[in-house]
Amino acid sequence: MSESAKTPVDFWFDPLCPWAWMTSRWMLEVEKVRDVEVRWHVMSLAVLNEDRLDELPEEYAENMRPGGKAWGPVRVVVAARELHGDEVVGKLYTALGTRIHNEGLGTTPEAVAAALKDMGLPADLIDYADRDTYDVQLRASHKEGIEKVGQDVGTPVIAVPGADGEQIAFFGPVVTPAPQGEAAAKLWDGTLLVAATPGFYELKRSRTKGPDFSNL
Repeated sequence: MSESAKTPVDFWFDPLCPWAWMTSRWMLEVEKVRDVEVRWHVMSLAVLNEDRLDELPEEYAENMRPGGKAWGPVRVVVAARELHGDEVVGKLYTALGTRIHNEGLGTTPEAVAAALKDMGLPADLIDYADRDTYDVQLRASHKEGIEKVGQDVGTPVIAVPGADGEQIAFFGPVVTPAPQGEAAAKLWDGTLLVAATPGFYELKRSRTKGPDFSNL
């Protein structure tokens, strides 16, 4: 199948979220074993939670507030997209996620600066972490993704064309460690089967372990 004939898979992420990071690495495995092509988009946990900060644990809420840790990385990604094109989004996410999650550096300025350097992007893009210059575009991208699944979920959001041409959209899957090879393909096939079932809404169980980055 040619590149142009591959099925587009739209993936909304917030660089802050370790579970979205895990799912994104699985999605890259799916690209290797199924005829799909991922298109990367930003969403924001800070935007998602801004009207319910009082309901959140204090430490988490602090990250979501203006000036909190949740704003900087996603703003930098949006600025990079606006100034350097859509094609940098997925690669910058990989550079950021590797520093933030795999290397355990968190959303520090040092981690963001290192990711920009990895990408060969201008170092001054980090200045947008503390600016609202592109918040309109950030909110628009977030809205596009979250409206496909509703306000009761988080990141990631995935949308893919269904057999009837209508988009199938869902949150997740939340999985650790990220499946690889044929296991990645099986999870993709099963997820689409479940998500495409009319009237299906939820399949869930309590998490008993945290994100495992050991195979990334």
